[in-house]
Amino acid sequence: MPPSIDRLDVGTEAPDFTGPTQHEEPLTLSDYRGQWVALYFYPKDNTPGCTKQACTLRDGYERLQEHGIAVIGVSEDGVDSHTEFADEYALPFPLVADPDHEILTTYGVYGERNLYGNTVVGTKRTTYLIDPDGVIRHVFKRPKTDAHVDEIFSKWGGL
Repeated sequence: MPPSIDRLDVGTEAPDFTGPTQHEEPLTLSDYRGQWVALYFYPKDNTPGCTKQACTLRDGYERLQEHGIAVIGVSEDGVDSHTEFADEYALPFPLVADPDHEILTTYGVYGERNLYGNTVVGTKRTTYLIDPDGVIRHVFKRPKTDAHVDEIFSKWGGL
């Protein structure tokens, strides 16, 4: 049985990982040292909330990049699903495929959770704001899908 959701804490070093992106290229988190990273975990490609969040990040991507903030998405979907999702919505940032739930579990975002009063197993939408030294500086436990860029800036600007 999968563990219950137990996210990482602020002040924790972000665990390194390598996973394939929608371009079938490996992405390693430690390659992003030296810049801020919004590492966002989402349940599934092409679902209403996940699409809204991805498009919000897409629409604010240039602004995030201007301030040196990289965006990386991770879900349990495979590379083919990520490719279709990224192409359909012109997503300019990498989406990492984690069908074996290794990254999701390491970050404490995959497991048993409550959904509308029912216990289900899956990914809990979560974003980690990681500083240039690789330390988690904020955890968005319930990111607002349609205002996530503003949320990121509200915490990034205050650090």
